[in-house]
Amino acid sequence: MGRILAIDYGTRRTGIAVSDPLRLIAGGLETVPTKELETWLAKYFAREDVSTIVVGKPSRMDGTPSETWRFIEPLAGRLRRAWPDKEVVFYDERFTSVMAHRTMLESGIGRMARRDKALVDKISATIILQSYMEFNK
Repeated sequence: MGRILAIDYGTRRTGIAVSDPLRLIAGGLETVPTKELETWLAKYFAREDVSTIVVGKPSRMDGTPSETWRFIEPLAGRLRRAWPDKEVVFYDERFTSVMAHRTMLESGIGRMARRDKALVDKISATIILQSYMEFNK
């Protein structure tokens, strides 16, 4: 059983988090420009054993898909075609950015660092992954 990789997709940047090999701990990995995401994933999958890709599913408060869903669904299709050996699942990402900002604030990260949107995306991906792993225990 391989690692679990989570994606917090954005139109400009995508946050990525990954589990440890035992699938116990989620950790922020990187933030990559979205246009380079699939190339980055191919390189990562070539050197690491990943069996599940968790894609953050953007939803509104009422549960209906948000406007970025039109980018997420085609991405999931491309991931399934490119890596048929990996399970691609969606997981609710509501409030992850808010939780990421709160986490940064509570951890004592300075004001300038909290403005780093790449860091927010990476923390959001970590929150998505940790939530997914806890839900599936």
